[in-house]
Amino acid sequence: MSWKPPRVLTPRSILPALAVMLVLAAGAAAHANKPVPFGDRVAGPGDAEATPVNSQSVNSADLDLKVVGPALEAYHKTTGDRAWSYRREGAEALYVAMAGDNAIVVWDDGLVTSVRPGDHEVRWHRAVPGLADYLRADGEPGADKRTEAQRKQAAVQRAAAALHTVQRNGSPWLAVVTPNLTMGLRDADGDLRYNDRPSNGCLYDPLRTVHTDYAVLIPRSCTNSSGLAVSGGITGYRLDSNGWAMSTGPAAAIKVLDSSRVEITDGPIVPARVFDTKAAAPETACGALDAPFAAVRPQGGCADPSASPTADAPAVAATPAAPAAPATDQPTAPAASATDQPAAAQQ
Repeated sequence: MSWKPPRVLTPRSILPALAVMLVLAAGAAAHANKPVPFGDRVAGPGDAEATPVNSQSVNSADLDLKVVGPALEAYHKTTGDRAWSYRREGAEALYVAMAGDNAIVVWDDGLVTSVRPGDHEVRWHRAVPGLADYLRADGEPGADKRTEAQRKQAAVQRAAAALHTVQRNGSPWLAVVTPNLTMGLRDADGDLRYNDRPSNGCLYDPLRTVHTDYAVLIPRSCTNSSGLAVSGGITGYRLDSNGWAMSTGPAAAIKVLDSSRVEITDGPIVPARVFDTKAAAPETACGALDAPFAAVRPQGGCADPSASPTADAPAVAATPAAPAAPATDQPTAPAASATDQPAAAQQ
């Protein structure tokens, strides 16, 4: 058995081990100073660090949510005291809407987040391509002449037009609409369920977009090679079934009537029509030939023509006059004048 003397560590042999140690130390320091993902910051009253989410049991119905400055803030309805605030470093909150019991926030950097108000937990984040550009309105006519207040007002208006929450039977979802893209997200986990782009030469119009408790309806306008408006349409999106599309003029307007029905007005010549987003079918007008077989009948139903009298109905025969009373020794009542006679007895 041979014996070898201990190996002497030279500076050259120490370098690899030293490099590994430096990398590990740098990684540990970076991990210790790792920023909160997406710059999220949740604070309690007085900007103190918020208590752990599992230590609170506030009902979301007991809170008022407001966008104040760059943050989303929650206030107790009973006292008016601030419960918590949620902000993101380098971003500004523009608009908030409820999807079931959760709050959906649109940020000026194109991020959409979901927060559970009861325990102020940030549930998920989703970046929407093109949303930040749409909110800033860069390059649009007159954008360079707007004041800072006007730019902020326009961004808030566009954020409200871009976000649509659908309260579908306990499984809410949301759609984010920009001129070149629309995305549908499941609120439960922020999962992307669909994304769609308009056809060539067409753009979605977020400012005309509406939603019901079942679907989001997005109008689109199209132009020809000369830039002239040539056509349009409306696309309906749902999460529980296939959507639909209908052709319209370039400036069709949509008005929400109730939780499922909308009225579509397509210019002064075409009559307004009602569409039921729950049945995914148009409402058939009264008097139409296919009304008895329609999938969706008008709200309240159609009146039965046989239930109302018509001009051709025979006149009701007048009640015959009573026979003259026989002569008796009772005093005779004075005769009534023509004006005192009932209208039905006048000839």
